[in-house]
Amino acid sequence: MLSMDTPTLPAADAGPGPAPKAAKPLTPSRLVRLAARAYPKQRPPASRRGQFSLLIVRGDGERVMRLNFPRRSVVLASLALAVVVSVTGALVGDWVKLRELTREAVTFQDQINQQRATIEAFNRRVGELRQEMASWRDIHARIWEPFGPELARAKGDRGIGGGTTSADGTPPRVSPLEDLNRLGESVKEQTDSLKALEKLMSRAGKVLTALPTRWPVRGGVNSEFGNRQSPWTTEREFHSGLDIRADRNTPVHAPAAGTVVHAGPAQDYGTTIILDHGQNIRTLYGHLQKVNVQHGQQVERGAVIGYTGNTGRSSGPHLHYEIIVKGQAVNPRAYLWE
Repeated sequence: MLSMDTPTLPAADAGPGPAPKAAKPLTPSRLVRLAARAYPKQRPPASRRGQFSLLIVRGDGERVMRLNFPRRSVVLASLALAVVVSVTGALVGDWVKLRELTREAVTFQDQINQQRATIEAFNRRVGELRQEMASWRDIHARIWEPFGPELARAKGDRGIGGGTTSADGTPPRVSPLEDLNRLGESVKEQTDSLKALEKLMSRAGKVLTALPTRWPVRGGVNSEFGNRQSPWTTEREFHSGLDIRADRNTPVHAPAAGTVVHAGPAQDYGTTIILDHGQNIRTLYGHLQKVNVQHGQQVERGAVIGYTGNTGRSSGPHLHYEIIVKGQAVNPRAYLWE
């Protein structure tokens, strides 16, 4: 801010004449006008036209330095500054995004590690299940073996042999999905085998219930099945059943369900009962004291059909028990399980 010292005027002697006019006060606007008169505006030289000037002044208003820049340089510098600011902003934005992506990558890596551990545990479990399924297959084979190959479940036309290996001699690596598919096929195969075995066991159960597997009376065996010395002569004879020790009037139980085809006297067996159990299997009960059934009657397993005695060709109270298969007497011990 410019300022001017007010000149001190000499005091006029009081004398005749008019009194002097009072001085006008100095206002800011008047100071500006006075400064303009004192320092008239100078027209810049032609060489400085089209330039930008940078004026550096001190705090007291005295000029220290003046820098002149061409307009073109200022424009180029402004453009360069704008480009630098833009690039810097883009780089900062990319750095921020990269930092976020790094955080997400760490999270994804943890998830991948967890999933990898889960997959490895799953693969181990699949391998254990495949080994278990292999043991099931062996068990099924042993179950089917007594029934013969003609009763075993058909495997289909899938029996092609010959394994293949990779060029280096190592077996090819199996993917987890393929391993799981193979396990599913094995499960389905074993399921089908179990269903077929269930049907077979159902039929076998019906056959087993029809077999005379129960002892008709409980007691020691006086004479086994087969050749023996006759109790009445010195010659050997064939004994077609078992002579089971029993007191007189001991209840005789049917070893299986059947139909009474004979109930009455027989030549050497005295009072006799014959049951037909189906499947060409019959049982004979000789030397009875009395019968508890009649011809044509259906009897259930365990029913009392008669009582032991000493009728017919007999040396004492007992039960003569025979099993006849297709008209031929067989050893009853092959059927007596209970």
